[in-house]
Amino acid sequence: MSIKLYNALTKKKEVFNPLIEGRVGIYVCGITAYDICHVGHARSAMVFDVITRYFLYRGYNVTYVKNFTDVDDKIIAKANSEGKTISEISERYIREHDEDMDALRIAKPTVAPRATEYIDDMINLIKDLLDKCLAYEVDGDVYFAVEKFKGYGKLSGRSLDDMMAGARVDVSEKKRYPLDFALWKASKEGEPWWESPWGRGRPGWHIECSAMSQRILGETFDIHGGGEDLVFPHHENEIAQSEGATGRPLANYWIYNGFVKVESEKMSKSLGNFFTVKDILKNYHPEVIRLFMLQSHYKSPVDFSEDSLSEARMGMDRFYATLRAIKEALKDRVALSGITADGISVSNRDIFNRVVLLTDKFKEAMDDDFNTPRAIGYIFDTVRHVNGYIADEKSSISPEMCFVLDAAKRVIREVGGVLGLFLDDPDEYFLQDRNREAEKRGLDVKEIERLIEERQAARLAKDWKKADEIRCILADKKITVKDTNAATIWKIE
Repeated sequence: MSIKLYNALTKKKEVFNPLIEGRVGIYVCGITAYDICHVGHARSAMVFDVITRYFLYRGYNVTYVKNFTDVDDKIIAKANSEGKTISEISERYIREHDEDMDALRIAKPTVAPRATEYIDDMINLIKDLLDKCLAYEVDGDVYFAVEKFKGYGKLSGRSLDDMMAGARVDVSEKKRYPLDFALWKASKEGEPWWESPWGRGRPGWHIECSAMSQRILGETFDIHGGGEDLVFPHHENEIAQSEGATGRPLANYWIYNGFVKVESEKMSKSLGNFFTVKDILKNYHPEVIRLFMLQSHYKSPVDFSEDSLSEARMGMDRFYATLRAIKEALKDRVALSGITADGISVSNRDIFNRVVLLTDKFKEAMDDDFNTPRAIGYIFDTVRHVNGYIADEKSSISPEMCFVLDAAKRVIREVGGVLGLFLDDPDEYFLQDRNREAEKRGLDVKEIERLIEERQAARLAKDWKKADEIRCILADKKITVKDTNAATIWKIE
């Protein structure tokens, strides 16, 4: 079955046909390195992480490029305010970005270029545009002449008149036309600069991505992506300058993730509803955040709220509870030698078929424009049936049951891994989640563990009164305990 994706350029869903059979080139616009990452960055990163993982899962050789903008007005302003160099500022926030992405289990891109490493490529691209009369130079500044590129507006679907009426543009007397945009900016006092044919200066924002993507992936590549806020002007301008220079399409498919809202409102520092990746990781396991994001289609907006995150947490708990139940069932597993899929009895055939079918259903969902909500629904459905099977059969762990549960574990982890889920051991997941919740509520884990040990000692001494008193103390802290043959397990309600 072919992968279909929604192409924002043609405004329709299309079968994916790569430029080179079996290979995919993807370019995604990364952060401007002047501040720490927020939940919006996390959403975009997860979307393209999953898309990349899925192409790899389907056997493609993927070159995934995600850049860093390390020279920009905002970086310069931050550097000047702190008395630092732009390199010191960008290095700090690139490092912070990488730490956040690692914590969210975002796989590293194949290439992570920095704009300042490609200045010569930008200058050469600007020269080409000047030679083709698609750009002009004024007092050391170079602008792209929008009116001379006939396809301008084809990505955003707006005419020049519409853009003039609705766009906020940097009006300058140097511009021949208000929508013209800077390719090169003449050096100003207190700003970094590079030598160029037009004097000392620095590149404009848009030219950076054109130069980096074409240098690494070629003049035309398969997929260009980013947040939907980049459609105009950034990607519209990328298309104009890239295709104006080469006469070839920049990318064949354009993919955009939707916005993140907070409690139904646009996320904004001024509204006080701005959450950093570090903020949310203090309270939630990274896979909870991933599940929350992936339960909405990548093109749709997501509403970031405590209720929705708590619901996602309960979902992850159900998934990991099933994996833990499978782990317990297989702990003293009966030998599987001699058992094959064809030889499974009728009583175990239905659940085994459901487990095996999950792979096909997962591919069917993901082939349809990376439909992660549907894919997750299929995983939930399979887990529900596995739980019922364990409940029915747990009194006698037969070789066939071990065979079925082993298959369930492998399939659930296989498809989950494509989504960046179920990467932890279930016991470790619940331990991390419990400790995180304890910290969130201001509970002292060491003190709780001390009380648990005291209670265990009281039970061994048959001091039931003391054991019950400690249970009540823990209950007042909203902590429940469960005594098993192996240990006492506690959780926060």
